Amino acid sequence: MDFLGTPDMGPLMFFGLTLASFATAFIGVFTGTAGGVILLALMASVMPPAVLVPVHTVVQLGSGVTRTIIMWRHVMHTTVPPFIVGAMVGAAVGAKSFVALPTNWLLGIIGAFILIVTWMPKLGRMGAERGRFAVLGFAATFLGMFVSATGTLITPFVASAAPDRRNHAATQGALMVFVHIFKLVAFGFLGFAISSYLALMVAMVATGAVGNWLGEEALARTSEKRFRLFLKLFVTALAAHLVWGALREGGVF
Repeated sequence: MDFLGTPDMGPLMFFGLTLASFATAFIGVFTGTAGGVILLALMASVMPPAVLVPVHTVVQLGSGVTRTIIMWRHVMHTTVPPFIVGAMVGAAVGAKSFVALPTNWLLGIIGAFILIVTWMPKLGRMGAERGRFAVLGFAATFLGMFVSATGTLITPFVASAAPDRRNHAATQGALMVFVHIFKLVAFGFLGFAISSYLALMVAMVATGAVGNWLGEEALARTSEKRFRLFLKLFVTALAAHLVWGALREGGVF
């Protein structure tokens, strides 16, 4: 069944994914991370691998744009220009490269790195901010060409630089907008055709916008201490899951 022209997708699956977009957008704002990774996992269970990363990228771009519009006054604007430069280079290199490591090991390395930076926060503040965010833009976009959801990678660095939970949520969303834009440009050059998923992407972006709005309302009602605790716990759980998955796939366990 092709519901609203979406290949191999019935109405139940279609509306299930739009609801997932709403829920993960809310989680992404309220916890400061995790939304994109959770949505990717849910989409991967029902969508063909060949279109998964491009469609997920479009949906996350829409979510990032609406979050940035809603929370624009809280974005740490000095982090954006160097991040954009790094992201442009990362997309260009990623479009012409391949990663020799298996994807599960690549995710495991990312997970281990996230754990280190999360629990040793001074590492997230090493060096000048401009250089740090330029390197981060490159890494997030380059790796995003292969594993899609790299928002968790930048989370510890944004957390280290953000003086307030709203600065963190807004800046994380704004930076990931550019990651997704440059990834889509690269995917365009690589010849990905995802127009048949247009209805699904529009619906998921719309429900994601509602999730962002409600997430910001919930964020305003929580304390800074509680937000930082949620953030650390969520990032740790996600990173540990990546490391565990890599070790299990590699036959260690």
